[in-house]
Amino acid sequence: SGAVSRHDPTARDLARRGIDPLRGDLRYGGNTSCVEVRSAAGTRVVVDAGTGIRKLGKELGTDADAGRTDVHLLISHTHWDHIQGLPYFSPLYQRGNKLSVYARKRDDLHLHAVFASQTDDPYFPVPFAEAQAEIAFRELTDSAKFEIADVKVACARLNHPYIATAYRLTVDGASVVYVSDTAPFTDILFEDEFVERPPSPGAELPARDRQKLARMRDGVVRLCAGADLVIYDTMFTSEDYQRIPHYGHSRPSDAVDICREADARRLVLFHHAPERTDTEIDGILAETRTLAARDGGALEVMAAYEGLDVELGRG
Repeated sequence: SGAVSRHDPTARDLARRGIDPLRGDLRYGGNTSCVEVRSAAGTRVVVDAGTGIRKLGKELGTDADAGRTDVHLLISHTHWDHIQGLPYFSPLYQRGNKLSVYARKRDDLHLHAVFASQTDDPYFPVPFAEAQAEIAFRELTDSAKFEIADVKVACARLNHPYIATAYRLTVDGASVVYVSDTAPFTDILFEDEFVERPPSPGAELPARDRQKLARMRDGVVRLCAGADLVIYDTMFTSEDYQRIPHYGHSRPSDAVDICREADARRLVLFHHAPERTDTEIDGILAETRTLAARDGGALEVMAAYEGLDVELGRG
């Protein structure tokens, strides 16, 4: 469609419903990271608690109102865009619900303290301590493996400031891998601190850093091996990465390389840049599909959008 004037009756109707008609992300959406995996038996595993988790909480309302919701939340890392939705997750405020939170163990701060600080005065009107749901925390190692009911979970470390974790969830004969956020495993090594003066893309790294990055990449490839679906951080275009390689994000070509090496079946482009329009994402998707099809490649590629529902495995 063409441009919509703010004085158009349709535009006023959209505004009354809280929708900006001039936004360019109405198809792909603008919420921050939140993905749900649900097994045939009903086990709910949510990965990351960005603003998208608010809508999920509303969708779980029927069970939550009766105090029967049992949610397992895997946190890739505690940067704001991956946890900012949790205070608005309505099942937190219903007695009888259960929330289990899993994230990488840190030496400097307990996971509970991170979430409690989100709702300290004056940032939020309801303190975390007043949540009515039963909340449990489990801190993980980089290579942890464990089970959540019928779902098998495996972890791998990612190349991101203050360190992020990738997750593989296997259930009902299918595997989903969530890889967000990570830089490529070539030009820069992130440890526990943001890199203020990163090397330029293509610059030679110390041998110790190259070895760490190679081990990290091998771990991600193993995690993705034979996966039915890989959700991968593709926030940057090649031009973005040349300009700001030190923000801890990848390009679609990086995701394609990992998935092809791992023999994964399907790739979902994820963690779109906030300023990216629907039209721009359409273009990135088309380019990535062309790249994935080179040399007879069979990797299927799609771009994540709000409400995307992919059925995998048995049941």
